[in-house]
Amino acid sequence: MGTEVVPRAVRQVETGCPLDCPDACSLTVDVEAGRVVRIDGSHLNPVTRGFICAKVRGYADHLYSASRVEFPLLRRGPKGEGRFERASWDEALSLVAERLTTTRERYGGEAILPLSYGGSNGYLSQDTTDARLFRRLGASRLLRTVCAAPTGRAAEGLYGDMPGVAYEDYAHARLIVIWGANPNAAGVHLVPFIYEAQRQGARLVVIDPRRTPLARRADLHLAVRPGTDLCLALAVIRWLFENDRADEAFLAAHTTGAAELRRRAEAWTLERAAAATGLRAEQILAFARLYAETRPALVRCGWGLERNRNGGSAAAAVIALPAVVGAFGVRGGGYTLSNSGAWNLSTEGAIREPEATTRAVNMNKVGEALGPETKPTVKALFVYNCNPLMTLPNQERVRAGLLREDLFTVVFDQVLTDTALYADVVLPATTFLERREIARGYGAYALQDREAVIAPWGEARDNHDVFAELCRKAGVAREGDPESAADLASAIYASSPEGPAWRDAAKHGVALPPSGRAPVQFVDVFPGTPDRKVHLVPEELDREAPLGLYGFQAE
Repeated sequence: MGTEVVPRAVRQVETGCPLDCPDACSLTVDVEAGRVVRIDGSHLNPVTRGFICAKVRGYADHLYSASRVEFPLLRRGPKGEGRFERASWDEALSLVAERLTTTRERYGGEAILPLSYGGSNGYLSQDTTDARLFRRLGASRLLRTVCAAPTGRAAEGLYGDMPGVAYEDYAHARLIVIWGANPNAAGVHLVPFIYEAQRQGARLVVIDPRRTPLARRADLHLAVRPGTDLCLALAVIRWLFENDRADEAFLAAHTTGAAELRRRAEAWTLERAAAATGLRAEQILAFARLYAETRPALVRCGWGLERNRNGGSAAAAVIALPAVVGAFGVRGGGYTLSNSGAWNLSTEGAIREPEATTRAVNMNKVGEALGPETKPTVKALFVYNCNPLMTLPNQERVRAGLLREDLFTVVFDQVLTDTALYADVVLPATTFLERREIARGYGAYALQDREAVIAPWGEARDNHDVFAELCRKAGVAREGDPESAADLASAIYASSPEGPAWRDAAKHGVALPPSGRAPVQFVDVFPGTPDRKVHLVPEELDREAPLGLYGFQAE
């Protein structure tokens, strides 16, 4: 008789995606015999509407890739060759703790540099027990400046990081301006809402050097010369003031610095901006008129325009536009940049150690910081949640630093990255499907709290767990420190009055912002500045900019 084949049961699990994307998709994962066999969209997050991107749909390929690190590794050959031998967790962590404490004793805590950056990490996997370890060791601090630093500073300086227009409210807009963003490639769930708005008669303006998919559908595509977005924004601001299209009542009641903004925009005539941007003056005029005359109007400011020497001022000028015309106070009016400010949750209570005042290292200058001539010289480097050799500027200088024999390097990652080939110790980390994670959207309004879907691959361990053990082995753990995912989560939720309600909603579906609906700027949410006003020329940003805020530096 033949052997009867009994089909194995497939278990379906709801979870959420924390990867570095604004959308915060909810996911349905099929698990068979402990392995992920299919990933698809879920409708728990109504904004993402049950569809997901190809990257996440194929995430099982990453889970079971040959490059996954299965167990701790110790270097046994020259740096860069990737020759390692297997070690136990106790052996590896004991070595790491011993080298960290010895480095602190011999060279001072600032000779230790933690190097981490990742938008794909939620509240539990970054800035909890890891921050506790490095603060208590007195390590150097890392300024995470690779992405979103200029736009983030602009939003904080002008609006105090006020939450913006929600995806679902784009359908209410009659004018949508997509500036420095390409939602088809990053944040695809915004696109259907833009299409819906167009079907209802909304006009679409896209400002991007490239002819993106949305640019091809736009009523007006302004293909600015890279690095000149500031010139365009200031020319529009000047035109609005000069032609009595500025909302003087709103500016008087809700802003500071309007007169100074007008003065700084004064030099940017349509003709001068046209020469700088490569546009025609008539195109800029058409955009200015459209923005002045259409309501509700909203600007989706992206991160593309920040990646040049004028990026911070450009972002500030772009998000100043809604204040100049008083576009707020109506559903579908205002701006969207990052909506992460809607979730006023903090990890400080989970860290349980005051913020450090030690040396700060700009992430864009890690290559320089790893040089032996830098004082204090970095003697211990702990890399997690990033792959600096492939992502940081001045790659060869980063490589030269990693090759230093007197630099002890730890890489804690899911896969054997390019950086890991230069490590003395490699530690295996879990993916988001193998750990509990609390993740928020920064485009779509969604907070999700999800347990692990599958068991960790090999001997992979969670970030918070590994750093908690390193605290103990390094002798800096204290009684009462939250260490487990549950205790850390409790501390994080306790940081906000809305935290308990968000916890309950996020565990069973998707939590929404405090109002329970998509917020309207200047109705449900207001600037987070001390006076609740828009600071159009904030003093701190003005001091930081080499030529002052809104000063243009030609390439």
